[in-house]
Amino acid sequence: MKLLGPLHLSLLAVTGIIAFVLCLLCRSHVFPLRPVRRTLGALLASNEIVWWIWRYSREGIRVGNLPLQLCDIAVWLAVGSALMDASLIFELAYFVGMTGAAMALLTPDLYSPWPTYPAIYFFLAHGGIVITIVVTIFGGRISFPQRAVWRSLGFLLLYAAVVGAFDRISGANYMYLMRKPASASPLNAMGPWPWYICSAVGLALALFWLLWLPVRRSFSHSPA
Repeated sequence: MKLLGPLHLSLLAVTGIIAFVLCLLCRSHVFPLRPVRRTLGALLASNEIVWWIWRYSREGIRVGNLPLQLCDIAVWLAVGSALMDASLIFELAYFVGMTGAAMALLTPDLYSPWPTYPAIYFFLAHGGIVITIVVTIFGGRISFPQRAVWRSLGFLLLYAAVVGAFDRISGANYMYLMRKPASASPLNAMGPWPWYICSAVGLALALFWLLWLPVRRSFSHSPA
C-alpha cells in the first residue's frame, strides 16, 4: 500500500466519515448514544479477539508477537470507554488511544500487504479505535480539565518505561523504543536512538494539548 496513495486516503476518509456521521446522529438524538457505544465496543473487542486467535493459531506465542504495542492497549482503552462510564478511562482512551491509533492510521506499519486479512484487520482495529473514541467523547459531549493531559502523559510514560524494560531484556522492539520502524514514520525525522524517543515524548505532549482544545470545559459532562 502506497503511503497516502488513493487506497490509503480512501480508508482514512471512510474512517473519518463514519466517525463524523455516527457522532452527529448521536448528538442529534437520532441514535441513542449508549447502545451505539456498547455496539462499537463489542465489535472492537470481537475484532481484536478474532485477530489474536487467528495469529496465535498460526505463529504460536513468542517474544515478538505479544500484545504490547501502544495500539494494543489503545484497543482496550477504547473498548473500556465504550462499555464503562469511568472518567479516567475516558481520558486515557481519548488522549493516549486516539493519538496512537491516529498516528498508526496515518503511517501504517502493515504486518502483511493489502488486501490480506492482517492488513484489513489493521485498518478495522485502528479505525475502530478512532470511531469508538470519537463517538464516545464527542457524541457524549465529554470534557476534560487540564490535568487530564498530564495524567495521560504520565500513563504513557509509565507504560513506555515498562515496555522499554521488556524490550531491553528480550530484544523486542515494542513501541519502537529500541529502533525505528522500517516503514515511513515521523520518528525518521526525530534523530537517532535514543534521542528520537525524547522528541516523540514532546510530540505526544503537543498532540495531547491539541486534542484537549476541543474538549475543554465548554461541554457538559454527560457520557450516557
